[in-house]
Formats: sequence, structure tokens, C-alpha cells
Amino acid sequence: MNQKIDKLSELGANDFDHIDGTLMQHLVGTRDILASWGASIELQDAGLFHASYSTAGFRNHLVDLDRRQQIADIIGKNAEQIVYEYCACDREVLYPRLGISGNPQFANRFTGDEYFLDPVLLKSFCELTVANEVEISIGNPGFVQKHGPARHVIYRNMSTLLSEPANAAIEAVFGTKK
Repeated sequence: MNQKIDKLSELGANDFDHIDGTLMQHLVGTRDILASWGASIELQDAGLFHASYSTAGFRNHLVDLDRRQQIADIIGKNAEQIVYEYCACDREVLYPRLGISGNPQFANRFTGDEYFLDPVLLKSFCELTVANEVEISIGNPGFVQKHGPARHVIYRNMSTLLSEPANAAIEAVFGTKK
């Protein structure tokens, strides 16, 4: 794990500000949440690198898309695929589709393409999405107050794609009965 964190540092994760600290702190925090939920090492690694190519909510990037192999060399091809889909997600298109069908059509903001994710990849994407938002919410009541009710609806629509710990975290962080 230390080698992966060292690689993140080399890529500049400590140089970017994030909501309540550095991007590095957020990435490690997201990975730690996934670990506490019993996620696979592959998904934990994806959590550690989940903002590598920028996201719909975080426009800075550590690596250009043409350097995806560099990330795959660090965390493996499958974990990198999770990272890519997480970064590529057009949330405004995908989120309203969640809960309508078991596997909604995914919208890629980089290419404009729409396609179906492999069910295992979709579950990993959803688990990472919730872990990311839970990490952002820790110690940030303003974020929860502003975004919590809408996030609660979105994440409840993902519930069949999530682990029990992720669903429990949704209720604990975003639920109305806190």
C-alpha cells in the first residue's frame, strides 16, 4: 500500500486542495472506507486512485487520459477500469437512470458514448461512488445539509447494487433519521 501512496504523491496528489484538505487525504480516506466495508483490494486500489483523470465534480487530474496504462501498471488493469469509468461518468445523465433498471445505460462524459457496464463493474462503480461521498461528508455537515437529501435518493436507487455496509453508511450519513 505504501508504494501506491508514494506513486500518488509522485503524481502530485498532495498538491491539490480538496474539500477539507488535500486530494491525497481524500483518496486515502476513500480507500480506508472501502477497506472498512470489506471491499476487495482491487476496489480499494480504485478508491485510492479514483480521481486520477478528473471527475464530473473534481476537474483537476493527476494523469492525462492518454496515460491510463501508467495507472494500470500501479494498481492493475481491472482496478484502473473502475477508475476510468468513475472518472468518465456523466452523473447528470446516469443518476436519474439508477433504480429504473438493474443495469442502466452508462454515459461517458469523455467520449459522449453510452453503453452498459458489466454488472460487476457497475457494482464497483456504485460502491466507489458512495464511499467517495461518505468520505467527503465526514466532518462536513454543510455538505450533508446542502446535498444530503438528493444524495440519499440517488444512493437508495443504487441500493441493490451496494454492499450492506455501503447501504448502512447511506442511512447513517444521508438518511433522514440521523
